[in-house]
Amino acid sequence: MARTKEFDPDAALQAALELFHRRGYEATSMADLVEHLGIGRASIYATFGNKHALYLKALDRYTDTTDLHVLAELSGGGPALPAVRALVRRFAAEATTDDERLLGCLVTNTATELGPHDPQAARRVERSWEQIETVLHSALLRARAQGELPADRDPRALARLLLVLMQGIRVVGKASQDTGRIRDAAEQALTLLD
Repeated sequence: MARTKEFDPDAALQAALELFHRRGYEATSMADLVEHLGIGRASIYATFGNKHALYLKALDRYTDTTDLHVLAELSGGGPALPAVRALVRRFAAEATTDDERLLGCLVTNTATELGPHDPQAARRVERSWEQIETVLHSALLRARAQGELPADRDPRALARLLLVLMQGIRVVGKASQDTGRIRDAAEQALTLLD
């Protein structure tokens, strides 16, 4: 007879996500996970696989949530350009708020920590970036069709620029307390939408 799980796998995954987000992949040991999740090592392995598999599952959960949030922000009715501007400004604000700044974005953190040598993590980062770029591109196409964005602007190139800017904002925000640098960069980039 199979034993029933004595813990909630969904809650354990969320707890692992929060720990990985706070500490990173390399700085989180299996002992840390056992302690933080409050479940045995064997249960972690049986439910999620090894630490790497658990990290990837946590990253998937994170991107599913955050990418949907970006989609919701940019897919609403009405003018598209104010939503794009608000998104970029939100990224800048989060990167300059102490709690958010220090935590950063798990996708960006993964890109810098694991991306260069972990193909599975790099694919997930790329997938998230492609989704955000696609949503930005769609919003900018809508903005151009509605006359908000000048006809001579390339929505695809602008979407790529904004994606790279937002990810750069996350990286700079983690290491710098110069909030002006981030806000000025965001505002300067947004002038390209005028």
